[in-house]
Amino acid sequence: MELHRQAYEALLAQARTAQKAGLYRKAVDLALAAWEHVDGMMRYGQKYEQKDFSSIAAIDFVLRYAPLLLDMRSLDELESLLRQCKRIERETAVCLADELASARGRVWENHRLWDHLEQHPDCRQDELRQVLGGDQEQWRRSAEAWESMGLVRRTPEGGSYRLVLSTRMGEVIRAKCPSCGNVTEGTKAVFLEVVPCSHCRAKALFVMLSPEVGADTKE
Repeated sequence: MELHRQAYEALLAQARTAQKAGLYRKAVDLALAAWEHVDGMMRYGQKYEQKDFSSIAAIDFVLRYAPLLLDMRSLDELESLLRQCKRIERETAVCLADELASARGRVWENHRLWDHLEQHPDCRQDELRQVLGGDQEQWRRSAEAWESMGLVRRTPEGGSYRLVLSTRMGEVIRAKCPSCGNVTEGTKAVFLEVVPCSHCRAKALFVMLSPEVGADTKE
């Protein structure tokens, strides 16, 4: 049990470090990896630390960031985890089934918002509810979160903001394999996931390059 607690804490710390570095996809993957150790971590905490769990930090992490990454797969994995490990739902104060349902709803809302921003550059934040319906406060929170993640630019205007995407998922960019340094091209959406390198065959999360970086490097 103690080994599970140590492994859980180490992976969660790595997830937080990746998040602070702006590597949100990697951060979510590390938090997901920590789930393997949740049951042992909880049993250790209850037996040796008399610990009660209001929630599970590694699960909260994914519930926060998966909707912003339009990542339904990770939420499906959470549903599977809750089915397999009844202790988590039974011995946490929050209703994780409700939290999961809410996160799934935010994925679809954020899909709608992202599509709207792609189709209507420079739209106004205070007009989102009028155009998209739903909850204006939720639209604002998503826009602010995407701004902090570097995905959206919010320019003040007339008591609100103009919103424009900083990145388009279909845009072709250059990215570098962290294993061998090979630079290749693909859409941004591709490089948000772990992909195999065509040069060394290692599967990795590629480092996306700015346009001027590696311009002379050939695959």
